[in-house]
Amino acid sequence: MSAGDLAARRRLIARLTTTGQRLGYLLYLAAAALFFTGFASSFRSSLVTAIIVCLLVGSLVLAPAIIFSYAVRAADREEPLS
Repeated sequence: MSAGDLAARRRLIARLTTTGQRLGYLLYLAAAALFFTGFASSFRSSLVTAIIVCLLVGSLVLAPAIIFSYAVRAADREEPLS
């Protein structure tokens, strides 16, 4: 694999991790907003389900995105391509 291919792959993974982090944190924010909406009114079962789904999907997206972002940064420090 050439250095150009490796750099392109790292940049792609870096963009995906940025998108994953934004999506994960956005889902956490949505879960918090839904929670406070339910706290102000009444916690209907559909609202609780939406909160749980936001937290679960946010966790499933955010955890790998954070790990891969650290991996890309470590790879850039260890072996700079540009």
